[in-house]
Amino acid sequence: MGVSRICEAMGAGVWEGDNNSHVGSWEIMYYIKQKYTAIRGDDITVRSYKVESRITSRFSHTIVRSSVVNSGSTPQSIAFNVQIPKRAFITNFTMNVNGITFVGSVKEKAVARNLYAQARARNKAAGIIRTNSQDMETFKTEVHVPSGSNIEFELHYQEMMHRKLNLYEHTLHLQPGRLVPQLQVDVYIFEPQGIATVKASNTFGAQFADLIKAHIVFKPTVQQQKQCENCTESAVEGVITVLYDVNRDSNAGELQVSDGHFVYFFAPSNLSPLPKNIVFVIDVSGSMWGVKMKQTVQAMKAILDDLTIDDYFSIVDFNHNVRCWSEGLVPGSSIQIADAKRYIENIKPNGGTNINEALLRAVQMLVRASNHRVIDPRSVSMIILVSDGDPTVGEIKLSAIQKNVKRVMREEFSLFSLGIGFDVDYDFLERIAMENRGMAQRIYANHDAAEQLRAFYSQVSSPLLRKITVQFQADSVAEVTQNHFDKFFSGSELVVAGKVLPSESNTLTSLTTGSAVSARLDIILETDADTTELDAELAKQQHSFTGFARQMWAYLTIKQLISERSLATTAVKKRKITQRIMTLAVEHQFVTPFTALLVESGDATERLLADSPKDPKHGCCSGAWQTAPPPWVMSTPAPSMGEVLEVSNQLSASLPVDNDPHFIIHLPRSNMDICFNIDSKPGHILNLLSDSGTGVTVNGQLIGSKKVNKRTYFGTIGIYYQPDGISVIVSTDEITMTDGRNNHSFTWGSTAEIRQDGISIVKNSNVIITINNSTQVMVLLHRVWKKHPVNVDFLGIYIPNENQYSPLVHGLIGQFSIEPEVILYDIHKGADPLKKEATMEVKGNKLLVTRGWQKDYRRDKKRGSNVYCWFIHNSGKGFIDGHYSQYIVPNLSSFLHMP
Repeated sequence: MGVSRICEAMGAGVWEGDNNSHVGSWEIMYYIKQKYTAIRGDDITVRSYKVESRITSRFSHTIVRSSVVNSGSTPQSIAFNVQIPKRAFITNFTMNVNGITFVGSVKEKAVARNLYAQARARNKAAGIIRTNSQDMETFKTEVHVPSGSNIEFELHYQEMMHRKLNLYEHTLHLQPGRLVPQLQVDVYIFEPQGIATVKASNTFGAQFADLIKAHIVFKPTVQQQKQCENCTESAVEGVITVLYDVNRDSNAGELQVSDGHFVYFFAPSNLSPLPKNIVFVIDVSGSMWGVKMKQTVQAMKAILDDLTIDDYFSIVDFNHNVRCWSEGLVPGSSIQIADAKRYIENIKPNGGTNINEALLRAVQMLVRASNHRVIDPRSVSMIILVSDGDPTVGEIKLSAIQKNVKRVMREEFSLFSLGIGFDVDYDFLERIAMENRGMAQRIYANHDAAEQLRAFYSQVSSPLLRKITVQFQADSVAEVTQNHFDKFFSGSELVVAGKVLPSESNTLTSLTTGSAVSARLDIILETDADTTELDAELAKQQHSFTGFARQMWAYLTIKQLISERSLATTAVKKRKITQRIMTLAVEHQFVTPFTALLVESGDATERLLADSPKDPKHGCCSGAWQTAPPPWVMSTPAPSMGEVLEVSNQLSASLPVDNDPHFIIHLPRSNMDICFNIDSKPGHILNLLSDSGTGVTVNGQLIGSKKVNKRTYFGTIGIYYQPDGISVIVSTDEITMTDGRNNHSFTWGSTAEIRQDGISIVKNSNVIITINNSTQVMVLLHRVWKKHPVNVDFLGIYIPNENQYSPLVHGLIGQFSIEPEVILYDIHKGADPLKKEATMEVKGNKLLVTRGWQKDYRRDKKRGSNVYCWFIHNSGKGFIDGHYSQYIVPNLSSFLHMP
């Protein structure tokens, strides 16, 4: 189980011109949980900032517009930021700079990248980065323009409203950062059945309480925007939230037909909840220690209080062992609940993580209760897993755990997964939940984690129906989205969409069936809709979104295809699903993980590429380093010199301990791996790769452990590309790219992709820097327990043999781009019979070498994989050119100058 950490991310792409340009530089990025301002610049005038949302039948189309002037006397960068819901798809972005218009269009990612490459000018770049947040991410555009420039921005995004706890929620973030003469928000809601309740609120303060009117408009004057009467700072910094629900028949669905498509909404009420059987499976490994465990216990106590005498439950807690509060399910009586609370209050987190055995034990409980008729056959049985990391004990292969659980789970059981923080493989939790009729949710490990846990439980605590199916008349519809649902929970809504086939009839009929507890009868509900009526009504509405049904069908279909892709078992199936997603996304102009927003000038000579970000950890669509890696030249952490061949398998939290910078050089022709340490001091910067011919240099700065004269580690890696003056600095805290004018930084919790000129940065669980498609560097972060008395966080770096260099390349690693001739002989037992020794001839030197093994952490950051190698003593003396001290350079952008 990994050490928990709060992760944030940001993504950026930049298009830049010179200071005399009438267009300028700009970037697009996604990030979350960052302090941000909608319009950023030192001396600028924001003429207007307007937001308009049109919500029609639970589907929203939001447009954000702003007009800005560079009022300063010098060129400067002006940023335009918009926080949008994570579930939304960006559909367009346009920008006008001094009369030059840039228009966006969504294309398949490969097509967009090719077009971008054709028109990419020097000092222009693009990219997207997402930071981890609960509900929102940020779209950002930055423009470098001369004095007096006028810029207009316009962003479009679409989203389906999801009903939770009886309400739909539409959230708009407003942080203009300054006083705006024309600041206005308009939200128009049109629901054919009528609106039952609507409430709008803001977090700006009491002074704005009366400014939200009926159709939902927020339009404060400049004076009202001020923090105080004589202030120049804006008080508009927060969120406008619109909550509403619609009129509906108590047990009937709502069928709407528009623009050749239908949408069916099903949210019955006045049904008695089905009894439920829950096994809570709680991770109590060492990484849950502290706030995470405290908040989990706090949430569990509230959840237990919600159980009724008709509910059955038990608790399984696990670290390297698996324990059960009760070996069987027990009713939710006050006595049992009080005992369960005492049990969880006394849990002391420690040890590893045995997810496989814990889940199998939970399934066994449900099977046993079902077989012995302890539980009602019409009740709902579920497992709720709460974990913050990957398995480290027992079965640790995620695909094997997934298969094991699916094999024993019965059709009537569901699994819900809650992943706390970002050390957990959320992609795995999502797959295993979806495959077993449940869903997953990430819990953000902050001050309100307990509330997040309770809120999730509230959504699944009142099951009303089982086995729901929505059907339509034969030959009346096509390409229908998911229409079979395992459960319906109180306060939610089931949505089905599809295409309506041509017919002589003007009526479309749906038939919904499901099992309820009331009278122990199945329900059958029939709903009719006129296929022409709604379009006529929409034509009368000035502010309705007339294409809602078509876009909602595409939105639902794409979301479901992305989920199906994550469960696909073969590459062929994945490719077919991916192609289907791309076709739909391009047709309906959605930026997805497989499409990109290409923004270009009218003459197509200037282009910016914006890819959709990926979710950590892993996520549905990350493609980097998924294939078998090539042979590598690499530098990874290792024990101190005296212990190099006795690397301990023990872990401190998720990381190996007692590590000094240690190099593993793979020699392909000799089919041999060579290891050596560099015994240098904290603060020294070692040159790893220096190629003055291509203008690339890679350096690593050493840091020390918390105790003097212990061990050293790589704490910072610097990559510098001299032709464009671009440097990338990777530390244990963040990754920063700078070209001398603009800085782009993001944390290790990010999932990001940045391109600028010939450099790209891809950040998933590691960081991969690529220069001109010829040189790659991978950097891994290893976290240690913050309170460890000795060890500190450190970096590992990997450089592939396939990199292309000039004949001038050198450095501790770069020198081995030309493989030296190595002869190994006289292999014999050493002083330690477990460690063979041999004589090695290399570069005219005879060296005594020792056989052992070292760790490669590319595929498994926690345990690593063994690489057997011959160890060179005395800081690589005789194997590297010269003495190691000759590789010490003054700064992270220095090139090596060997005498």
